[in-house]
Amino acid sequence: MCKKIFVLLLVFSTQFVFAQTDMLKDFPKGYTPEEVGKRLAYRFVDSKHALHAGKWISYPETFYWNGSLKFAAITKDEKLLKLLQNKFNLLMESEKELLPIKNHVDLNMFGSLPLELYQITKEKKYKDLGMPYADTQWQVPANAKPEEKAWAEKGYTWQTRLWIDDMYMITIVQTQAYKVTGDKKYIDRAAKEMVMYLDELQRPNGLFYHAPDVPFFWGRGNGWMAAGMAELLRYLPEDNADRPRIMEGYRTMMKSLKNYQRPSGMWNQLIDEPDSWAETSGSAMFTYAFIIGVKNGWLDANEYAPAARKAWMVLTHYIDEKGGVSEVCVGTNKKNDKQYYYDRPRRTGDYHGQAPYLWCAVALLEK
Repeated sequence: MCKKIFVLLLVFSTQFVFAQTDMLKDFPKGYTPEEVGKRLAYRFVDSKHALHAGKWISYPETFYWNGSLKFAAITKDEKLLKLLQNKFNLLMESEKELLPIKNHVDLNMFGSLPLELYQITKEKKYKDLGMPYADTQWQVPANAKPEEKAWAEKGYTWQTRLWIDDMYMITIVQTQAYKVTGDKKYIDRAAKEMVMYLDELQRPNGLFYHAPDVPFFWGRGNGWMAAGMAELLRYLPEDNADRPRIMEGYRTMMKSLKNYQRPSGMWNQLIDEPDSWAETSGSAMFTYAFIIGVKNGWLDANEYAPAARKAWMVLTHYIDEKGGVSEVCVGTNKKNDKQYYYDRPRRTGDYHGQAPYLWCAVALLEK
């Protein structure tokens, strides 16, 4: 009798977990990842470049492009893929001057884009373009500053800044290089870098200061960290020595984010400040990290699937009729001034916000 009850309880609990996971599959019309992703991805096709320092393709554009490509691939939208590929090919032809140089964490991450194209198309020219961006991130230039050389001597990239933004910028290009080559050195050094950032910047509440000298829990900055850990853990081999530490940091952060989620499903520009405004780019990044965690079994589906669903549903309300995401914090440098983060301008259609929505849409569509 006891054995029969145990079996029934096990079956019920398993079905309940599946039901919770299904919360990330069935959405009403207007909220489906297919609809949302299509609106945002096609918007990018005709959008203007967003240039770094007015010269080179910026990281927000790179991520918007990347998200659109992933969406085209997972939905098998050949028309969209061709439009995106044609737009990119201009960078290898008439727009070569817009290709980022390789001397900064925000520029080297561009390599993740041609490496994504290579994985989709298998055209070698994209791999040849992308790999130097990953390699030069660990090749110390002759004119490197003493502090940059010091980081390199410890096995870290010379581009280390200890800004939490870096933990998506660095990990995305190194992870892509690993996926393309199968060479573990790329994923191993990304993991080593991540552990150092965790040790330096994660606070007891699970969140991250923007930098050691900027003790504020900025939304999108924490979003870069959340998405960066999720992306890295997806591909980091199980036997990697740094994996347990990264998983610990990830789960600690996810627990804190769940506690700070607003009743609406959003998160604030300053996560721990109740009077701060709800910001979309960081909220979408946290949602992405939740979705990936639930789907990979790192997070309890009973707790996190409902939170992820609530967040996705409310995020769709911030998309206008033209596919522009509103309430996006503009590009933000670090500053040891809390009011600075409160006062950051908000924009609609800013690429910082468009990309994370597409990451969520793709993650929801993945099996």
